[in-house]
Amino acid sequence: MSLRWKFGAPGILVLAGLLGQVQAAELATKPEAEAMVRKGLLYLKANGRDKTYTEINKHEGQFVDRDLYLVVYGMDGVVRAHGANAKMIGKNLMAIKDVDGKAFIKERVELAKKKAPFWQDYKFTNPVSGKIEPKSMYCVPEDDLIVCGGIYLK
Repeated sequence: MSLRWKFGAPGILVLAGLLGQVQAAELATKPEAEAMVRKGLLYLKANGRDKTYTEINKHEGQFVDRDLYLVVYGMDGVVRAHGANAKMIGKNLMAIKDVDGKAFIKERVELAKKKAPFWQDYKFTNPVSGKIEPKSMYCVPEDDLIVCGGIYLK
């Protein structure tokens, strides 16, 4: 039985609209990314670095929500914690570039040296879709660290 037969053309439009809303709800938002980074910073201040890194590294932990996860970098570009890809931990990513050739970690470190929170745009693999997508990362410098959480843009 086709959807057109069961729901008619207007019903199909309503279903398509609802599916679009559901898909949009599956993506994290900028306010959610900012809140997650604040939560990570509070956890860091209350529990110290080692415990925070362990918690962020839990793929199913409190610092992972849909396509939103936290990452902590040192000012040297070395990943201290990564909520989506444990293989990145301990690696210096200063030279890494996105598909457009943007050295986004180097840029991130330079922005963090100004000691102010910032948003940064680049392209990265979405862990949910597995595709390279536009991403916007919210980062807050904290001492010699940069705590970040990003959203994928559609």
